[in-house]
Amino acid sequence: MTLDAATRERVAALATRYPTRRAALLPALWLVQEQRGWVPREELAEVAGMLGLAPADAEGVASFYFLFSRTPTGRTVIDVCDNIICRTKGAETLLSELCAGLGIVPGGTTADGRVTVRRQECIAACHQAPAVQVDLEYHGPATAAGLLAALDR
Repeated sequence: MTLDAATRERVAALATRYPTRRAALLPALWLVQEQRGWVPREELAEVAGMLGLAPADAEGVASFYFLFSRTPTGRTVIDVCDNIICRTKGAETLLSELCAGLGIVPGGTTADGRVTVRRQECIAACHQAPAVQVDLEYHGPATAAGLLAALDR
């Protein structure tokens, strides 16, 4: 897997809009994720090279931000918050029931590639506990039954 010409051009253009090439790394990684749906190691290294960075620098950034997927994901990604507030409001049960209803384990993707469910340390939505993000859109208080019904629709 390598970046297509259009993505390479967009990364090069980004690099000119920032005070340092390193500053263009986050938006460049978003471009890769937009193209592929995840950030493969080879393309991460390619972006790093284009920006004059070591692959380890790009790896550190991509592994720090949970919104970068490092493995292929389903078309819909559900992130279940696992912080203490959400846990006390039933996040563990929500995660368990949601995964059971989809026939997967946390971190897994349905066999048809439709849905990935991930546990996240915090999604910054304590006021909606137990909170989830469905394709980066916040929902809460969430229930497994409600999420499964929405996925059926």
